[in-house]
Amino acid sequence: MVDIVFSQLIDPFRIGLIFFLVVTAMRTRQTMGLATPLAMGVVFVAILIPLTTAAGSGIERIPAIGFGILSNAIILGMILGGWTIWEKSRR
Repeated sequence: MVDIVFSQLIDPFRIGLIFFLVVTAMRTRQTMGLATPLAMGVVFVAILIPLTTAAGSGIERIPAIGFGILSNAIILGMILGGWTIWEKSRR
């Protein structure tokens, strides 16, 4: 389990998708809010990656999606923390 989560945490494709999810959510937060688009995006990315790349992996899809949600939430927290620090340092 730990090796699966670790491999998902260092996946550059996953990190890029979550980063640009945050960028898009920040740009549209006045009309859409922030929590709902981020939560839906985390689940979407967690489902998308195992469905498109799981052909050669030895893990089943349902656990991969569950671990993906966990990994995406951790990545999202780190990116949002960095974004908050960036915004506070600019002011």
